Order: sequence, then C-alpha cells, then structure tokens
Amino acid sequence: MARENINDILVFIAVARERSFTRAAAKLGMTQSALSHIVRSLEARLGVRLLTRTTRSVSPTEAGERLLLNVAPRIDEIEAEIAAVSDLGDKPAGTIRITAIDNVIDNVLWPRLAPLLPQYPDLHVEITADYRMVDIAADRYDIGVRYGDQVEKDMVAVRLTPDVQTMIVASPAYFAWHAVPVSPQDLMKQNCITLRLASSGGIYAWELEREGQAQELRVRGQAMFTTGYHMLNAALSGCGIAYLTEDLAASHVREGRLVSVMQDWCPKFPGLHAYYPSRRHASRALALVIDAIRHKG
Repeated sequence: MARENINDILVFIAVARERSFTRAAAKLGMTQSALSHIVRSLEARLGVRLLTRTTRSVSPTEAGERLLLNVAPRIDEIEAEIAAVSDLGDKPAGTIRITAIDNVIDNVLWPRLAPLLPQYPDLHVEITADYRMVDIAADRYDIGVRYGDQVEKDMVAVRLTPDVQTMIVASPAYFAWHAVPVSPQDLMKQNCITLRLASSGGIYAWELEREGQAQELRVRGQAMFTTGYHMLNAALSGCGIAYLTEDLAASHVREGRLVSVMQDWCPKFPGLHAYYPSRRHASRALALVIDAIRHKG
C-alpha cells in the first residue's frame, strides 16, 4: 500500500469509531468535506465501500468493519510504542485523556491535577464530562473514573476516594408544604427529582438500604435531569426531593439551604476509582496523573 494511504486510514478509523463525520472532524481539527473526500478517495483506491452513509448516521460496511477490527489495533500498538520511545526523554510529555462525571471533575480531579500541570509544561490533560458508561478502550481514553462497583474486572483500578455517602435532601421551603418522609413508602407520595441514565435511557432507581434490607425505589416527580448538578439546583429551588452524593449536597445541608432526611436509609457507594486497561503502556505521563489523583488517605 502507498505510504500516503496510512493517513487516509487514520481518517477512516476516526470516522468509523465516532460513527459521525461531524464528531471525527471536530476531533481531528479538519472539515467534514475534507474527511468525506479522503474516505471516498480511499474507497476508490481499495475498490470497496468502507462506510454506509445515511442522513442521520455513518456505519462501517463489512469491509470497513474488517479494517477497523484488524488494522486499527495495530495502529494503536504502533502509536503506543512511539509514545513509549518518546517517554524515554528527559521530561514527561503527552496528552492524557480522562472521562468522568461533572461533579467528580470539579471536586476530585481538577483540584488534584491543577498543581501538577505547572510542574510539567509538556504534560497535557483532556477531561470530558460524561455520564455514560464509556468504553475507554474503544473511545481512546487513557483513564476512566467511576464508582468501584462499575469498573470492569480486567481493568487496573486505583482508588480516588473513600466510599461515598448518599443523601436524600430537599429545601426547607419544600418541607414547609410537604410532610417529611421517614420510609421508602413515604417517598412514593413525594415530588421526587429523577435522573435519566445516559447509557440506557432508563430512569435511575434510588438505591436505599437499612440494616441489611435493600430496596430499589422507582420514585416519580415533575422534574427529570441527566446530571447531578441540575438535580441539586432543582432541590435548592424547592422543586422536590433529590437523591444525591454527599460531595454535592453536604455543604448546602450544613448551611441550611437543604434538609437531609432518612439518613438511616442512605447507603454508601464504593469509592471512586480511576481505571485503565491492564495492557496499556504505563507512560510516565500516565503514572504522574495517576499518582496525582490517587487517594492518599
């Protein structure tokens, strides 16, 4: 194959992985028309269609899927080896891509990473806020951050926090007009603020537990969101009762803006963990980031 085809294959891989010319163009810093022209030229040279295009989506054909499954991992290996060689230089360098939910970025990751970056000018971090259960290998992230029970067993996991306490909260204004709940059955009669799950599209069932008795409660209410921050703001405005983690709600409870109820039914979640594939080359840049964000307690 001509050497110039390698760059064209990299473009094809980006489009196939993103399932979108728009997202691939944004990631590569190119125009959609340029990407489309490159893919069409590659298809013409190979004599086979690689992508099926519709007005709404892009997906690999059988030939494209074969190229994606067999060639893309080899290119990833080459890039990893090049990164390993460059890692032998005097200064740690490179970009570490991280996916986590928004409040974890604000409360855990960034406070620990901000002091690190000025020490290493050639180290870069790209942090994406995402509530989906991201496949970090497929989406080419270096690190994912999720609760311990959500991390796949084949990943290297590093604890970032102790176990995380949950809270059921509402504003004093809400309780001025509604009875304070004391049992899961009481919550079914309340105006609860709910969360739509980004990965499945379903509604999150509140996970409650007391004295070993666990319940998943499918509450209802007028307001539904896809992020914890928006649920918090709705609770602060008096809209209803929210089920949140302590890092989001505790300061507002201490300052009287929220009231915590049913503490005996609020379990702890396994602590937050950073995770990455066990087969991934542990570069100095990755090691620096992991060490900076790990739980030191």
